Amino acid sequence: MKKTIFITGATAGFGKAIAYKFAEHGYNIILNGRREDRLRVIEQTLTEQFGAQVLSLPFDVRDRVAVEQAIGSLPHDWKKIDVLVNNAGLAAGLSLIQDGNIDDWEVMIDTNLKGLLYVSRAIMPLMVHQKSGHIINISSIAGKEAYIRGNIYCATKFAVDAITKSMRIDLLEHGIKVTSIDPGAAETEFSIVRYKGDLDRVKKVYDGYEPLKAEDIADIAFFAATRPAHVVLNDIVVTPLAQANTSYIHKKPQA
Repeated sequence: MKKTIFITGATAGFGKAIAYKFAEHGYNIILNGRREDRLRVIEQTLTEQFGAQVLSLPFDVRDRVAVEQAIGSLPHDWKKIDVLVNNAGLAAGLSLIQDGNIDDWEVMIDTNLKGLLYVSRAIMPLMVHQKSGHIINISSIAGKEAYIRGNIYCATKFAVDAITKSMRIDLLEHGIKVTSIDPGAAETEFSIVRYKGDLDRVKKVYDGYEPLKAEDIADIAFFAATRPAHVVLNDIVVTPLAQANTSYIHKKPQA
């Protein structure tokens, strides 16, 4: 029987790459994202390229009512969710905390923290009922170590780390695995969002070294999800070779 994976933030970056990776290996895919046009294109591609069964759920994880309605109305055959990937997240702005934009703070808290909780709260009872499941939270090395101007983004990812640990404790008796994947610098739409479309600033983030790619995280997520039943990869911190921690990346001089 085919397994089913539910992926939030699946319209780009890590989420999209994870959808492709799992579809390639025969999973049924539930795609979530805010941009319905992108979801439909990915749905069509996965169906045509891999013969995958795909269900698109266009909603914003920040909208509690939309989350509850979408997941609550899943067709019966789609309610056995084997893997949940909480990927939806973002960084908005890069200000010192005393200069911070409170609207940016609220977007990060609502998406990275509350959105993850809303989706998990709707899906965890399904996993408890079936006595199996695997939750993979896409966090960040910013949830392990704060860095200058990271403040609220780091705070949300520290919270994800704590929630992940709590999930692991509370769900243990139900046979549910919980994994955190904590990437370092990765070239996705992340910096485009953080710098609000300033492509010149975005380019400088990745100059002088090779960052992680979305496909790297997809490979790790698939590996974690396919370990033997008795094996759990709890916490996976991954960086590009050039990165030592949140604050130090060795960049080669530009020619």
